[in-house]
Amino acid sequence: MRTRVHVASSHASFTHLRLLSSLIFYTSDSNTVSYRVLSGYSAGLDNRGDIRASGFEGFHMENGEKGSRVSHGDGDFWRMLDRSARAHVSTALHSMCRVIGSREDLFWMYESVYCFHKRPQISCSERYGSPESLPQPLNSTYCVTHAAKRAVNQVIMYWARRIEQEIDRVLQHISGAQQLKGTLHLFERGDGRLSVLRLIRNNPREIVENVASDIERLLAKKRKALEKLAGEAERLQKEHRWQDGIKEENMEYYNSKAEMDYDGEDIDSQMSLKLEFVYDPNFKNHVNYSHTAVQIPTDIYKGAPVILNELNWTQALERVFIENSRDDPSLLWQAFGSATGVTRYYPAAPWRAPDKIDLYDVRRRPWYIQGASSPKDMVILVDVSGSVSGLTLKLIKASVTEMLDTLSDDDYVNVARFSEKAEAVVPCFDHLVQANVRNKKIFKEAVMQMQAKGTTDYKSGFHFAFNQLLNKTNVPRANCNKIIMLFTDGGEDRAQDIFEQYNWPNKTVRVFTFSVGQHNYDVTPLQWIACANKGFYFEIRSICAIRINTQEYLDVLGRPMVLAGRSAKQVQWTNVYQDALGLGLVVTGTMPVFNLTVTATLRFDSMFLNQLILGVMGVDVHLDELKRLTPQYKLGANGYIFAIDPNGYVLMHPNLRPEEEDLPEPVTLDFLDAEIEDLSKHEIRRQMIDGRSGDMTIRTLIKSMDEASVCMCVSRYIDDASRTYTWTPINDTDYSLGLVLPPYSEHYIQADLSDVMLQLQYLQSLLPNSFESAGHVFLAPREYCKRLQIAENNTQFLVDFLSLMVEISPESDDCDQGLIHNLILDSGILWQLATRVWQNKDLGTYGFLALFAATNGGVTRVYPNLAAESWDEDPEPLNSNFYRRSLDNRGYIFRAPRRTSMDDPLISENGTVGILVTTAVEVTFGGKTLKPAVVGVKLDLEAWVDKFKILATNVSDSRQTTHKCGPSGSCEMDCEMNSDDLLCYLIDDGGFLVMSNQRDHWKKVGLFLGEVDPYLMFALFNNSIYARQQSFQHHSSCQPTASSHTGAGHRAFSVPSIADFLSLAWWTSAAAWSVLQQFLYGFIYSSWFSSDVWAESMESRGTSSSCVTVHSQFYFTNTTKSLNVLQDCGNCSSSCEIEKLLPVRTKTQEENPCEVLNSARYRKGPDKCFDYNSEENTSECGSAHSLHQPIALLLWIQLFWLYLTLRS
Repeated sequence: MRTRVHVASSHASFTHLRLLSSLIFYTSDSNTVSYRVLSGYSAGLDNRGDIRASGFEGFHMENGEKGSRVSHGDGDFWRMLDRSARAHVSTALHSMCRVIGSREDLFWMYESVYCFHKRPQISCSERYGSPESLPQPLNSTYCVTHAAKRAVNQVIMYWARRIEQEIDRVLQHISGAQQLKGTLHLFERGDGRLSVLRLIRNNPREIVENVASDIERLLAKKRKALEKLAGEAERLQKEHRWQDGIKEENMEYYNSKAEMDYDGEDIDSQMSLKLEFVYDPNFKNHVNYSHTAVQIPTDIYKGAPVILNELNWTQALERVFIENSRDDPSLLWQAFGSATGVTRYYPAAPWRAPDKIDLYDVRRRPWYIQGASSPKDMVILVDVSGSVSGLTLKLIKASVTEMLDTLSDDDYVNVARFSEKAEAVVPCFDHLVQANVRNKKIFKEAVMQMQAKGTTDYKSGFHFAFNQLLNKTNVPRANCNKIIMLFTDGGEDRAQDIFEQYNWPNKTVRVFTFSVGQHNYDVTPLQWIACANKGFYFEIRSICAIRINTQEYLDVLGRPMVLAGRSAKQVQWTNVYQDALGLGLVVTGTMPVFNLTVTATLRFDSMFLNQLILGVMGVDVHLDELKRLTPQYKLGANGYIFAIDPNGYVLMHPNLRPEEEDLPEPVTLDFLDAEIEDLSKHEIRRQMIDGRSGDMTIRTLIKSMDEASVCMCVSRYIDDASRTYTWTPINDTDYSLGLVLPPYSEHYIQADLSDVMLQLQYLQSLLPNSFESAGHVFLAPREYCKRLQIAENNTQFLVDFLSLMVEISPESDDCDQGLIHNLILDSGILWQLATRVWQNKDLGTYGFLALFAATNGGVTRVYPNLAAESWDEDPEPLNSNFYRRSLDNRGYIFRAPRRTSMDDPLISENGTVGILVTTAVEVTFGGKTLKPAVVGVKLDLEAWVDKFKILATNVSDSRQTTHKCGPSGSCEMDCEMNSDDLLCYLIDDGGFLVMSNQRDHWKKVGLFLGEVDPYLMFALFNNSIYARQQSFQHHSSCQPTASSHTGAGHRAFSVPSIADFLSLAWWTSAAAWSVLQQFLYGFIYSSWFSSDVWAESMESRGTSSSCVTVHSQFYFTNTTKSLNVLQDCGNCSSSCEIEKLLPVRTKTQEENPCEVLNSARYRKGPDKCFDYNSEENTSECGSAHSLHQPIALLLWIQLFWLYLTLRS
């Protein structure tokens, strides 16, 4: 029978290879028997027939051998086993009984201990039951003798030593690591003529406080711009005189959507200013600095008098925008978002809309929502009685979904359905939960599964809602605005006794009511409920009315803020989100703009202020602007600055890398998700949220992120390292700043190249004409000088840098002298390494494709020059995965090319595959240890597989003796000669295949071992050779999948989306005429004329959507043992269970809501709350809206297009 042996190897300490092995035998031998029991246990019988011990490597029986009994692991484990485990154990014992037959003695082995027992004086079936109904044992028997096991382990350890010694010998000889150390020490000591290296200490407390002060000053400048804009806007609106007869053709403004081509029709361009634009890299857009731009939502009729008057008075803001930009040239987008939906922003730029369908409404953007009202505790009540069915139920589901999208992470929410009784739509959510992306997604999925049945009982719903909002249990909440949102088709009950019990006379809870669908019910009770509880009444008769009516409640919540006056005029800073105009990740400072006009109503013989909010003023700050304030290059590759907000979300962190630019949600990455969560980091996070200062040194697991250009936010590796955390609050903000330093970054090297001749000499080493002889140079794209622009082509960037150095000196005020001196020195050192060491080596003899070195100074040199053509590492060493990981690990780091199972076979252009092997250069200056560089080689896979097989031959010691795989002697322990039966793997510390002696595995190099050999990977994981770290990513980008949820409505009618309305093809379908019938029905009811006609698609919002993915990384544990596993599942189903080990990134189907609830993390809400003002006029509690496109006009346009289409 074929014997199969798995040998897996990977690096550890010293050079340091830890050999991992898994031996699996298929042999049948009459002298030895072993049986592997499910879940890692092995069992034996003692002389009374009891189960003895667990965790055995195997059973060992030899006929006729005697020995004294050794007590080891006594105990009756039968009671500890569940029914399934007992069945497997019983099966194993029956198998043993059949093999033992008439043998007198039973031996069993635990590690190196033999234990002797007399044959049990009881029959197997009598003690353990009949085996017929139990899973049958395998046809073959697994076996290994203790002597054979010991010999195999010796061979494997010998192979490990040979491989590590060979790699260490060759790399020490050819990489030049020792020569590089010597050169650095030479520059440190100096030679009497120069001493160019200085050692400078990083003071963590001083660094973090200085950066916090710099950020505070930066944001203070933005705050000044906001205050000026808000003040001017309030003055301009107050002085504005309303014009009833204003005409659209009399308005002169740049309509940012005028050039957006809808089906070939340029409708708006004739009324819009024609501007010229120039590209500005700061905005990543084409802009015009002389004008502002206006964006009006698609469902807003831009010819309405209120819109035209808004455009009229906001035109004067253009002057203020320009003045602000002149006072602070670093200002980016400045914008005013109006409560009417109009956005005016500076500088002017054409609008960006995905798929040419613009669904943008500033009132739904994170920065507007946060600035327009205080945080909210909200309960959404959904009527699911029998009368709510068909289209009405679909409208309610869509409305609740839209309502949830108006909530931010500062808010708390719960959703309940009710008929005769009320219950949460997510059963585990028995109290309010944070309205973050994860929880809102869970709510939306639950809402889509609601079905209508029963009768309506408002009282049950309101009982539930008030208990949620007013209970005094110690659960987190916003503790500000308390709101109930009621969605129903109508009813007669006013539930007055409920309001008397819970809400009157103080009316601390606002109640908003929504009458949904086409019906003939009396809506007076709903209007009364809203008006009697400081709320507002809305009607949603069609999908067109959903968006506007689910967001205008914010105007009501803004009343107390407006009436509070100057005390409410505070700047708030948002979470991180994607800018709508393509700028990237930004935070926005917001300030509310109030209506300072007085009403015409007398109250106590005096006029009182208007209580409506005009809108929100916003100023963007790009995250790169904050990062530029950090001394990144002094902190090294694994040192970094990060910042978090009161929710614990990071706004600066090296692992903040969203996958998709156009996801609608804010980018809310928790600090505990950005890093690997542990108790120490929980405490750090809590102290930072509370605004305290502190520091802590911990041993922690580190995510090693792949380069952003390759894999946006995936971590394939985990490292165990020491880090020092230091943190402090940023004054006048809710943010807190932290600094992380590894031990080797407590000091940094600063070059002092005052010798101009030395500067010129080393600069010449960067000239492209030296590449052919000394290797290609990649220059880190850093801001060395203000005049130096970052170029996409790195060679061009290098040429631009050298050209600039001809014009100006590194000591110029426009340049960062420290950065340039370090760069020049490092370039000279690597040039010496290449010319004095690398040029003298024949790479082909050693099986190398390339040699390379990278430094903290920003220089990477790759030799020979030809190897640079296939070099795809980040030119910034501090961002490069191989560089960062080498610093955190002793010895050599192996890394195969990045691959997934879906890739094409891995063959480069010249037919070779390269394996990176790197190590950090560690030097000691003045008793301080630093790691200023990393050296490495790229192995030729084919050459090193041959060498790997030779090193793993059947020679275990100096006596040149050979060994067999098992006691039968049928298997040669030789990875080269016996590749048919012996599988030998070299696996890196992340579980990825580096080498194999199997030719057909070459195309799998770089794959996760769980995909190449899942049984072996399971064995390594199950036996604690590898550990697994899993984390959830809540802002991954996934392709949309068809929903399996169906509503209770009629299947024959579907709610059209805005994409449908704008499609001529849709209007030629039967679905269009179904909607037309609905329109004709609604034509009879005047309420249709106050509805929106443009609707957002409830099914799809683009080609990709936000989803939850689980990221799994594997890493070495601290074990040093060799692994000998008796396990095979290739041909069995009854005796073994294999868990499928997930690759690095997998989309998760869904999260358990109960687990989500239990994992709620500490946060702190805003310090000020504006939810009540005695001056509020609550009589305004329901009205129609007239800003939206007339539906008759829309229908006429679409029918006219249809006519033209059919005619053509």
